[in-house]
Amino acid sequence: MSDSLPEVQLFTDGACSGNPGPGGWAYILRTTDASVEASGGESPTTNNRMELTAVIEGLRALEAPSRVEVWSDSQYVLKGLDEWMDNWKKRGWKTAAKKPVKNVELWKILDDLRRVHTLSFHWVRGHSDHPENERCDELAVAARDRFA
Repeated sequence: MSDSLPEVQLFTDGACSGNPGPGGWAYILRTTDASVEASGGESPTTNNRMELTAVIEGLRALEAPSRVEVWSDSQYVLKGLDEWMDNWKKRGWKTAAKKPVKNVELWKILDDLRRVHTLSFHWVRGHSDHPENERCDELAVAARDRFA
């Protein structure tokens, strides 16, 4: 991909009451020119599904291939994208323990999206006063509460 790709920061979070239970997801997309927030939810769901959905929805909102810095407090999402996914695919979407990958349909969507965009990953400790993470958490909790 070209170096002329737009640069975007994607901040995400998911929330769930119970596991499974009502859940919410949220993202903030930021470019040099604009910042966009979105959120949604479903029930029943799990926290991991909401974390994955936040990244999916954020990437889907991009109108063109972009260089995206993904910021999340979910090690599950970040390690899945950056470390585990290629091996899962080689094993037919099985874990190292030869078990089916959980949330495989969401991981497959992310696999497609990571071929469109150039992704880099940043872990943020949850509830550590990171402004965008705190805002995403607030939006995700509000979305979750609409499904409770």
